[in-house]
Amino acid sequence: MSSNGEAKRAELIALADELDLTTVAAQWEPLLKCAEEKAPGYTDFALGLLRHERDARHKRKRERSLKRSRLGVPKSLDDYDFSLRPRLEARVVKELLNCEWVRQKRPLICLGKPGTGKTHVIKAVGQAAIDEGFTALYVEHTADMLDELRGARVDDTYKRVFRRYEKPDVLILDEFGYEAFDKAATDDLFRLISARHERRATVVAANTGFRTWHRFFPSKAHAVATVDRLVDRATILRFTGKTCREPKEIHGDELGDE
Repeated sequence: MSSNGEAKRAELIALADELDLTTVAAQWEPLLKCAEEKAPGYTDFALGLLRHERDARHKRKRERSLKRSRLGVPKSLDDYDFSLRPRLEARVVKELLNCEWVRQKRPLICLGKPGTGKTHVIKAVGQAAIDEGFTALYVEHTADMLDELRGARVDDTYKRVFRRYEKPDVLILDEFGYEAFDKAATDDLFRLISARHERRATVVAANTGFRTWHRFFPSKAHAVATVDRLVDRATILRFTGKTCREPKEIHGDELGDE
């Protein structure tokens, strides 16, 4: 390559860097070699470069979103055994993967005993939301989030911590009501649910049905105020049937209370 050609190549890479086309700058040599072999038209070559940059950015954004979401190991509904949930239609659950409920900023509530697959489903729809370009945040224990908000009041970081849970397009609250909420926790929960109501999608997974939710709250009035906003326009999934959690081995005589 002539010195003039080398200078143009260096300028092209520098311009790609300056324009934040990091993938084009980093992979210019293989991209150019591919173009020389296939000899595309000018429009096709330019289109290929921009598509390559776009796809790489989407991939990086998804990876960052997945990491920030705290969803952990990827979950798919392809390996979810719907035969164990005879009254839960696979069609209805899989339809959630198109994320129309996220676009409509509606809640999703999953109710059922432990071991019935609620966490599997809510993680799968959370990942689907990220694939669609939304942001998501998974909270393994709702009580931990409320403890964090309580502590934030002490060290004057409440606004920042509250914003962390208010901001995601999809907030997933697992183990909702595993521990009863005191008045301070209830106030924070009500404020958060109210801030997200009709603005962003919220997912809740609880081990009991609505009839017992009053036990979570310090008073019936607190329960009604919070639940009213959670169920408004919500999709509710009831998980019944046999638990999918079983021991690997059992040793010793049967206990009297088993």
